Amino acid sequence: MSTYVYGITSSSLPSLPDGTEGVGEPALPVRVIKEGDLAAVVSDAPEGLRPKRRDLLAHQNVLAEAGAGGPVLPMRFGSVSTDDAAVASVLAERADHFKERLDVLAGKVEYNVKATHDEEAVLHRVMSENPEVRALTEANRSAGGGNYDEKLRLGEMVVAAVKNREVEDAAEIQQALESAAASVSVGPESTGWLANLSFLVDRDTAETFMDAVEEVRKAHPHLDLRVHGPLPPYSFVEPGPSEPAKATN
Repeated sequence: MSTYVYGITSSSLPSLPDGTEGVGEPALPVRVIKEGDLAAVVSDAPEGLRPKRRDLLAHQNVLAEAGAGGPVLPMRFGSVSTDDAAVASVLAERADHFKERLDVLAGKVEYNVKATHDEEAVLHRVMSENPEVRALTEANRSAGGGNYDEKLRLGEMVVAAVKNREVEDAAEIQQALESAAASVSVGPESTGWLANLSFLVDRDTAETFMDAVEEVRKAHPHLDLRVHGPLPPYSFVEPGPSEPAKATN
């Protein structure tokens, strides 16, 4: 049977509580595969697994139980290997990498920050920052709304100005928050978000990070910031481009 992998940790991690259950219906018992200094927290992989709420929560709960005893490299929901032997083989082959990542992520959590514009507020800001847009808006208003070409030109100018504001705001959010974090990972672009950023934060200084988020909110009232966390550091299991892996002997 295939093996479902929740995360990777040190083989010295305290044992999981008896009866720890994972994904599947009925829930499947969780076990630990040890290989040298490393261990993988796993269960059998149920057939037809889908990202249902019950299984997503079970995945998170197993990681929380494992993480209570030390750092864990979280695998994303749905990570499946051929069998236990294949999992042990990967632990052996990538031992140096996994140990380096466990050291980096010890005592840290992830916060994901997504941002959008408040449409009315950002239009007001664009108008106040762009004299040309403001002047054309006033000219069109004085002319009873302006003709088709003038309306089209104004619309194009506003769209361009908002796009520029999106780029600037995304950069300002990252700059303001990365000083309160150990590392940052830029997430994939998605429709509706002007910024999708994940921050690796020391668990003990999470309050400082959240204070920095509130400062961004106060300084940018035209932004809607949504923060998710603390989360297992999914975005930092692999080194980012600005965070090369440590050399190993």
